[in-house]
Amino acid sequence: MKIRVYKILKKTKVEGPGLRYCIWFQGCSRHCEGCWAKATWPHDSGEELEAESILNDILSTPDIEGVTFLGGEPFEQPQALEFLAAGVKKAGLSVLCFTGGKREELPAQILQHIDLLIDGEFNEKEKDFSRPWVGSKNQRYHFLTDRYDETIFTKYKNKVEVNIQKNGVIFINGMGDFEKLAAKLEMPTKH
Repeated sequence: MKIRVYKILKKTKVEGPGLRYCIWFQGCSRHCEGCWAKATWPHDSGEELEAESILNDILSTPDIEGVTFLGGEPFEQPQALEFLAAGVKKAGLSVLCFTGGKREELPAQILQHIDLLIDGEFNEKEKDFSRPWVGSKNQRYHFLTDRYDETIFTKYKNKVEVNIQKNGVIFINGMGDFEKLAAKLEMPTKH
């Protein structure tokens, strides 16, 4: 089974609880106003990879607490999302998934493999960085298992990481006010 991926970051501390393996799915039909991840929107961009190879890489990555799926829109590739989430859960790792959709509209067969679901489109008019990992007040946290609970709100704060890739490209991930960060770093704010 193939999956179209924008980016994989094998170890990050800013995309959910603990040290995480993070997969940005490529492709999103939502096009939220103010989205910082516009490069993840095109469905024909990114890289097509074997889902089984990604799962094997996840399972061979030491010291991670779990995996975070975001994008793009993970639920626009439901078979790949279900395959990866089920494999991750079976291995005893946690699963955090972001979606612009609403929990009530999502397939139960995928939700059963997710510990923490954060749903809702980014809403620029409700921009708020006070809660971990989200950027607007309308986004909701759903604790689908007992792996995580409301203590995350006091335990974790929004942070960003700056990664410099071998080719010199700078990749910033996490959650925060990227416009202010780019201005402070005197970087272009091209999305």
